[in-house]
Amino acid sequence: MSQIKPKKTSRIQMRNRRLILNAALEIFSRDGFGGATLDAIAANAGLSKPNLLYYFEGKTEIYVTVLSQLMETWLDPLVELDSTGDPVEELLGYVRRKLDMSIEMPRESKLFAGEIIQGAPQMKPRLQSDLKPLFDQKCAVIQTWIDEGRLAPVDPAHLLFSIWSNTQHYADFEAQIGVLLDAKNIQPRAMRHLEQMYRQLLTPPDPSGVAAPPD
Repeated sequence: MSQIKPKKTSRIQMRNRRLILNAALEIFSRDGFGGATLDAIAANAGLSKPNLLYYFEGKTEIYVTVLSQLMETWLDPLVELDSTGDPVEELLGYVRRKLDMSIEMPRESKLFAGEIIQGAPQMKPRLQSDLKPLFDQKCAVIQTWIDEGRLAPVDPAHLLFSIWSNTQHYADFEAQIGVLLDAKNIQPRAMRHLEQMYRQLLTPPDPSGVAAPPD
């Protein structure tokens, strides 16, 4: 007896799911999980509530789906940290990618930060299964660079924590930064500062003891 093949998702169904998830990102990042409602998400998506519930069982499923997709995006820059590359340049590239994401994706950053601040009630399993092994692996890479003398001695875990906090600040405190600085120049100005700070922190000392000449 032949098995019945599942129906392919139609273009309209794919479009509606995208509309719902994008609307949910807007509502959750603005109102949090507790303040968000299915009615608000449906209205933002331009769909009826019954239509929304055709695609998702409820608010929790939508929230977890949005966060799960966001987790993959958030981990990509850390995945790209190349153990065969130049240590300082690889880490500066990671800082740059994280800063770009924070400035270009403030809603996503705020949503993720809000979930973590609440104790990660929905995402703790993904943090344990996806983030923890990757975090441990990259900390080991950084420690190897340090042991080889290719990177200044720093605490790998707290280095990553520092990078996360320094870059995510530009998303989570976007409104405050917008008042204090010219929004058009935030990204290049921030990157110049972060590159100067992290290059100085990460560059290993000259074994000869002679300071390198200024650029």
